[in-house]
Amino acid sequence: MKHYFFPFFYFLLTNISAQIDFDKVNTVGAPLFQKMDSTINSGKYEKITSVLVAHNGMVLFEKYYNENDVNSKHNTRSVTKTMATLLTGIAIDQGYVTSENDKIFDYLQHKLPVRNPDKRKEEITIEDLLTMSSTLECSDWNHYSRGNENRMYLIEDWAKFYLDLPIFSYPYGPKPEEQPYGRAFTYCTAGAALMAEILQNAIKDDLVEFAKKHLFEPLAIEDYSLHYTPLEILNTAGGSEYRSRDFLKLIQLCLNKGQWNGKQIIASSWIEKASSPKANVRKGTDYGYLLWLKSFGKDKKYKSFYMSGNGGNKVLACPELQMSVVITTTNYGNSEGHWYTDDIMNEFIVPAVEKLAN
Repeated sequence: MKHYFFPFFYFLLTNISAQIDFDKVNTVGAPLFQKMDSTINSGKYEKITSVLVAHNGMVLFEKYYNENDVNSKHNTRSVTKTMATLLTGIAIDQGYVTSENDKIFDYLQHKLPVRNPDKRKEEITIEDLLTMSSTLECSDWNHYSRGNENRMYLIEDWAKFYLDLPIFSYPYGPKPEEQPYGRAFTYCTAGAALMAEILQNAIKDDLVEFAKKHLFEPLAIEDYSLHYTPLEILNTAGGSEYRSRDFLKLIQLCLNKGQWNGKQIIASSWIEKASSPKANVRKGTDYGYLLWLKSFGKDKKYKSFYMSGNGGNKVLACPELQMSVVITTTNYGNSEGHWYTDDIMNEFIVPAVEKLAN
């Protein structure tokens, strides 16, 4: 049996539900981390820009690649869709939104009337948007879809673009009631983007200021570049740029069930809902509230939930291992991108943390 040396302070932290500690990064000498680092540097996984791994809040590994450093801000594309989930939870906590079961038109009366009127549109809920399973015909994975995101970007009013869509007919697969969890998942950026307008109307104030006060400031997230819609609403379709350390804070907040420095930032019940399966994407992959649910590991698989973006960007939590991970990349449009970061998780990160946890 091989024995590895880990500093004594590491063991003092392993049973603490900690915040993120960046003071002693890269001081745990795990051979798998060293091998991962050299493999990334070899170019096997293209265009990786950063990898951060924390266990019980202690940052075990933090490295930057391809001319990036700790101060680099990363456009992780759809990773930041999940900001809508976090802000919705806070808005519910504060009473601006009653629940995820609220009808979206409760907050969008100013967008009426809509094209393709149908009584079923009136029944669409916030949860339908968060789970990408509303009845509107919207798919980014279908070039011919009327709701494809590339058509949305040509329109100034993204909310109207989505609300004007017709009802989907489910021609190629089972209807929602015939699927796991009673929902039919269809990847739809326009629905995620609409969440920002719903929230801004619910709080009756600027959503960015709301995010700063109730999320960014408590987590000391200060250096970022936000993206906006053409109507100057926070873009929850994706793209806003944050430092990797701040992405790690956000996913650690979720791993901590919404708590940060002894304060409940988001209700633990909301984090539980958001990270529980609500729709099935494909075999082995489910979906929560703008969070992907999948298992990772080599010899043993561990359930995880994560924010995901084009090119393989991942901001991930694994509760069983008390592990949080950030992998950023600029592999946009590369069909291998998600495979690269899945492989990094399965071959290196999970086995390395597994050894520490056991």
